[in-house]
Amino acid sequence: MTGLGLTGGSLWVARNGLSGIQSRGTDQLPIRVETLAAEGSLAGETPVPTPGTVTVVDLFATWCAPCDDQLEILDAIRPEYPAVSFVSVTNERPSETLTRADISEWWNRNGGAWTVGLDPGSELLAAFGADGLPYIAIVDESGTVQFGHSGLADEETLRAELDAVV
Repeated sequence: MTGLGLTGGSLWVARNGLSGIQSRGTDQLPIRVETLAAEGSLAGETPVPTPGTVTVVDLFATWCAPCDDQLEILDAIRPEYPAVSFVSVTNERPSETLTRADISEWWNRNGGAWTVGLDPGSELLAAFGADGLPYIAIVDESGTVQFGHSGLADEETLRAELDAVV
């Protein structure tokens, strides 16, 4: 029954967006986020997007079923773009019920292999104007958002958008 609730919640967010998040605009970028120790990621901090580098920013949540699929798609295309920075960030707040270790374990279980971070204040969601999860942004070397998409972005679309930027 819990799985149905999470899946239903994921579908609702994908269709209706995230309420209460006001867009602050990309002039706020980059935003420093805490990074987690997980597969392909070191604990610390990083600016998102990566300055001076084409960056794929994936905004996700561990409860979001389509986010699992998005992670798989990103993992499939990432090897084709070695000069591109991939960063995935959740706005979930670590707590007693969802710890940093829980998020890292989810990341490892779902095949993440690049930088994963936390944005508990939803600053990135607001800066990108994301209205649903997953949300993918492709940012060019100068920091300009060239592509933004709420919901699942397929491999073909991501390749076309990346090829236009790199």
